[in-house]
Amino acid sequence: MLDNAQQLRFCKARRAVIAGEFQNLNPQQRQAVLSTEGPLLVLAGAGSGKTTVLINRVANLMKYGRGSDSDEVPEWVTEDDLLFLEAYAAHPVDEGREEAERLCRLDPAVPWSIIAITFTNKAAGELKARLEKMLGPDANDIWASTFHSACVRILRRDIDRLGFDKSFTIYDSADTERVVKDILKDFNMDDKSFPPRSILSEISKAKDEMLSGPDYLARCEKQGDYRLTRMAKVYVEYERRLREANALDFDDLILDTVRLLQEYDDVRDYYQRKFRYVLIDEYQDTNQLQYRLSALLAGRWENICVVGDDDQSIYRFRGATIENILSFENQYKGARVIRLEENYRSTGNILEASNAVIRHNQGRKGKELWTRHEKGDKLHLYTAMNESDEAQYVAAQILAGYSQGRAWRDNAVLYRMNAQSNQIEQAFKRNGVPYRIIGGIRFFDRAEVKDMLAYLCALNNPADDLRLARIINVPARGIGQKTVDTAQAIAAQEGKSLWDVVKHARAYPDLSKAAAKLAQFTDLMDGLRKLSGELSLPDFYEEVLARTGYAVALEAKNTVEDRTRLENVRELLTSINNYLENAEGEPSLSGFLDEIALYTDLDNHDPNEDCVVMMTMHSAKGLEFPVVFVVGVEEGIFPGARAIGDDEEMEEERRLCYVAMTRAKERLYMTCAAQRMLFGRTSANRPSRFTGEIPEEFVEKSGRSPLSRSEDDAAGRWQSAPAPRTFNRGGYGTSWSSETRTGRTASTPQTRRTTGAARPVSGARPATSLPSFQKGDAVTHKAFGKGMVLSVQPMGGDALIEIAFDSVGTKRLMLRSAAQHMTKG
Repeated sequence: MLDNAQQLRFCKARRAVIAGEFQNLNPQQRQAVLSTEGPLLVLAGAGSGKTTVLINRVANLMKYGRGSDSDEVPEWVTEDDLLFLEAYAAHPVDEGREEAERLCRLDPAVPWSIIAITFTNKAAGELKARLEKMLGPDANDIWASTFHSACVRILRRDIDRLGFDKSFTIYDSADTERVVKDILKDFNMDDKSFPPRSILSEISKAKDEMLSGPDYLARCEKQGDYRLTRMAKVYVEYERRLREANALDFDDLILDTVRLLQEYDDVRDYYQRKFRYVLIDEYQDTNQLQYRLSALLAGRWENICVVGDDDQSIYRFRGATIENILSFENQYKGARVIRLEENYRSTGNILEASNAVIRHNQGRKGKELWTRHEKGDKLHLYTAMNESDEAQYVAAQILAGYSQGRAWRDNAVLYRMNAQSNQIEQAFKRNGVPYRIIGGIRFFDRAEVKDMLAYLCALNNPADDLRLARIINVPARGIGQKTVDTAQAIAAQEGKSLWDVVKHARAYPDLSKAAAKLAQFTDLMDGLRKLSGELSLPDFYEEVLARTGYAVALEAKNTVEDRTRLENVRELLTSINNYLENAEGEPSLSGFLDEIALYTDLDNHDPNEDCVVMMTMHSAKGLEFPVVFVVGVEEGIFPGARAIGDDEEMEEERRLCYVAMTRAKERLYMTCAAQRMLFGRTSANRPSRFTGEIPEEFVEKSGRSPLSRSEDDAAGRWQSAPAPRTFNRGGYGTSWSSETRTGRTASTPQTRRTTGAARPVSGARPATSLPSFQKGDAVTHKAFGKGMVLSVQPMGGDALIEIAFDSVGTKRLMLRSAAQHMTKG
């Protein structure tokens, strides 16, 4: 056995050998990977390689266990072992690698003792794929999943302790909204006075505090708040209906898992012993329930590593609390903190501008991103005449980039609210720019897909009244809505499920007329339910599609829309096959439905699809693009009106701005407008205060002269800059021109000097004749190359021109917009 001095030497050599395996990481990343024991907070700035850290940390845990972070030396280690390891640490050679690895291992972690939780299925999938690539098949046994997926897995095993059946259904946001609407109707409550989404938000807040419906109602009654009391009564009924349907919403998945771990010692002990290492990604976005869950899972070993960025905490409206990451060191005494500040994504100017903005926040731990990349282009701030001018400017810049070799997918347009996308879409359509909106109608939200999923859910869980009511007469089988309403009323009165009533319809006089048709339906469902245990999932789905008559009904209509719907329900088979290929454990109908229920639109973002991506700033978190356009950067829009005057909300908005800016790798554009129509109202907004927080040396500006803040205006009043404005004919390539060749201020019909408060300026251009292009003309477009005009169709004050391009095929463009990028010949 080694003496104390030799043991210290051995530990030093062991750390050096293990560290040598992670030389590809920077010093801070490597420190995070090697710090395996006890609580650890990794403050990972945007683009700092946090996923790389997580992957390598898991690899280190599985290969060397505690070896890099322990002073313990096994008794069997000899002096010869020490000398060998010191020599190997100084000069690693392949011949000694296997022996060195053996000496460095100290309680290596088995895969199933590690749980790594992140926020999106896409991030979890990337984690799994990269772990498998590095570690091989053993990585499949690591619990790498989202919070909700991990909770589903725990609940499927033990939820019967809480009075639910293990075949419970998961209700998505559309399902829960439907339940609340039904309750409001039954309670004679106006859904305009009590919007379902507002009620669901209150229910979610109550669940985050672990308040049941009755508990929340008692609190509201004690407070004497009439409005909240009525909402609380809806919550009580909502909770009852979900329990009767054996259904859980997204909040329940975490709430019931926390309840399970808190109330049942044996369940808690099982998972605390099982998970020796707990890793939580995006910790700044956790709410109180997720915080409790993380603490419970790590309660035995306290080997909890949380990775996050307080500067990117942007989900306060969902219940996320930045306090979880800010107070981590108070919760876990002796916790280590490592800052990852080297950015591998963005250019220097983008990072300097982003740092300058976020530096204005007070509630942060503080860090400064830096990069080895070049300074790159300055951030470009464009001030448009109006929203149409702004949209055309964005389209023009993207077209220009495409003509220079950029792919469409290199570009992303980010906005504060979905309503801002309309004008951008129109500009893209006019200019032939392919685009995709993240946050539009998801594949799984299409009516026909939800119909087929409703069949599968009702077959898997007969108590699921919501799904059963959806498909009982789809396709039409003569069961009217009055019959369904009657059956639901009987079910509510007798405390039974809708299925129980429909199944025994002949026992109820009020259902006697429809009893035969209801019997045909229940026989169909019973037959399919029997088949579910005999056929593979793909074959079972084909039988459901055929026996229910759904496919035949769509084929019979034979319209373009119905053919598309038929394609969508058949495409669901692809999702089933994908699930089978990647399923953890034994595949099942229940497992497939769980995966679909936890699916998000962002998970369907395909970075290889060549089109411009449009999305809200919130949706962009975790993504990156060579070129980013942040549009509508104006007071009242971004930051939003509700944030003005509220310090916490304003800091959240500033964090959102920081997130949006740091999505850009090479070029960052920010745009605002002198006047904007939104929700049918036109207003003149000041440029966002966030643009004023960016130092001048990192910005180049064009367009109308923006409003600037007076240096001595401590009260926050704004005035417009006196610089003159000169507009190019195109309306989107505007520039600031303060001098002519003679040194005098430019004065043209398009130049207008503004002093004092900004005034609305019309974006309409004077009527002009259309550019001269005719059928048969050979043309060259800056973005699409050479082509020939096939047709020109007058349309209002413009024309629709159809052009067959040599390289990209036929495109239909609006002539005025197209002519700005196109010449004859």
